[in-house]
Amino acid sequence: MNFSISREQLINSLNDVMKAISNKVTIPILTGIKLELTERGLLLTGSDSDITIQRFIPTEHNGTVYIESEKEGSIVIPARYLNEIVKKMPKDVVTITASEQHQIEIVSGAAQFDLIGFDANDYPILPNLENEQPFSMMANVLKSIVKETVFAVSQQETRPTLTGVHFEMKEDELYAVATDSHRLARRITTLEKLPEQPFNAVIPGRSLQELSKILEDDEEIDIIIADQQVLFKTENMSFYSRLLEGTYPETSRLIPTEYETTVQLNGKSFLQAIDRASLLARERRNNIVHFETMDDQTIKITSTSPEVGEVEELIAAEMITGAPVNLAFSATYMMEALKAIDDEMIAIQFTGPMRPFILHPVDSQAVLQLILPVRT
Repeated sequence: MNFSISREQLINSLNDVMKAISNKVTIPILTGIKLELTERGLLLTGSDSDITIQRFIPTEHNGTVYIESEKEGSIVIPARYLNEIVKKMPKDVVTITASEQHQIEIVSGAAQFDLIGFDANDYPILPNLENEQPFSMMANVLKSIVKETVFAVSQQETRPTLTGVHFEMKEDELYAVATDSHRLARRITTLEKLPEQPFNAVIPGRSLQELSKILEDDEEIDIIIADQQVLFKTENMSFYSRLLEGTYPETSRLIPTEYETTVQLNGKSFLQAIDRASLLARERRNNIVHFETMDDQTIKITSTSPEVGEVEELIAAEMITGAPVNLAFSATYMMEALKAIDDEMIAIQFTGPMRPFILHPVDSQAVLQLILPVRT
């Protein structure tokens, strides 16, 4: 294999593919990035066996030549060295040559590196999902779904399915739900292009976070869900992830349908007040803030730390209806829930002192957050 390539294009692709490289892998070849050169262009693949990311650099695009190829072929190059070497090369063009004995030469200007690679034939084969029927959505929609749910996945491996986001098609709508058993985040999306068959899958939270980092807002993404894998595919990127095994708990019954109290207020102002209260609350192990309705338009937020002091703030609400509320909750959970709701005005609905309460935009429950109060 022998070719010259735009250093900028190679760096951009390496930045994405490196997100699938892990130092914890036990298979030596997975510490490398696979390069496959054809007349069409260069395909880069990185994997940790859970996540696989591929980026394709075309030989030419819109009249601009990115790759000049002398000999096609494939090689696996140690990822960390390849990434650092290319970033530090002095010229705008990088030349890579690989011998049949897996000796690699990387040259740019007067700089030359010689590395030992791996045989590309030993690299794990990706699942063939080409015959599966995809459905699609815009990348910015998928990124919004991830932002509004993934923070609520469990960080504990004791219940593996809860470390992922549950995706399910129900009545022509896509439901995405995450919970760690103390809170829940749900997003309902109406799709323009529906899948041919209903599906039910749990996608690891880490996979969705890494995917969001490399998607461009204005591109369309095809999604293929198979038995054990999901593939997210754009024009020049493929992102494979394993699916989590096991049955996701039935969460719809956790969401209250009747409420004793409804509060409407400005979400940004409420977030700022909780953030201020948490300055003292975080000194305590559970980061607890107290919430109390004072009248039909006032809320009191308090937090106390015996070692530091206390904070109290009154917040004006747009409306408060129903029974008085006096409870405590995690400031961290509340702030993360509020950050996931982009609308200016939010509604908080309570069902009782120690019952779950929900947050959502005033005019919609397409984005819904549920939090369990804390007993104090």
